[in-house]
Amino acid sequence: MRHAKVGFLMTDEVISVVGRTPSADMAALLAEHDISGLPVVDGDDRVIGVVSQTDLLARADVTAQEVLSAPAVTIHAEQTVTEAARLMTRRGVERLPVVDEEDRLVGIVTRRDLLRVFLRPDHEIRRCLIEDVLGETMGLGADAVDVHVVDGLVTMDGLLARSSQIPVVLRLARQVDGVVAVTDRLTARFDDSRRAPPDRSTNSVPR
Repeated sequence: MRHAKVGFLMTDEVISVVGRTPSADMAALLAEHDISGLPVVDGDDRVIGVVSQTDLLARADVTAQEVLSAPAVTIHAEQTVTEAARLMTRRGVERLPVVDEEDRLVGIVTRRDLLRVFLRPDHEIRRCLIEDVLGETMGLGADAVDVHVVDGLVTMDGLLARSSQIPVVLRLARQVDGVVAVTDRLTARFDDSRRAPPDRSTNSVPR
């Protein structure tokens, strides 16, 4: 199981400007598209900085090159939304230009986009747990585990074949986007813990 990637959430039709774009044009773009910042790109679409509303308010009659914040804080499409959220928090930014391996602009992701994942509805979390975790990954039948989700709090109740399956199910469940915590009510028909001791304290997936 993997967390959702930035590429699935980003807006790929990005409103950007070049270094010589005047402040009046940038202000018009911000107002027209109801956005709070603009990536600044060079002639090869590589991101060289970002201009925010605050940057424009601080100075008048300037170009993007004169007021941009650089270097730009960027992210790649294959990185996770969790990494994006941590980067935004650490760097104090509201948006991240998404770039390819050559730093060319391919999209943009905002805090609002990330909230779509972290505020994931309970029914969608439950569907993912049943279909992706229990069904596709673990190969368990639909009736093997009862899954209840309330405000991101998951309760898993059921009888598995082996006790070593339980920590794996719990780790995978905790990794699903939107899951806040998992209550374990799982039991097993056969205790194979001596050969594979369950460790329910970690969230990492065994390799």
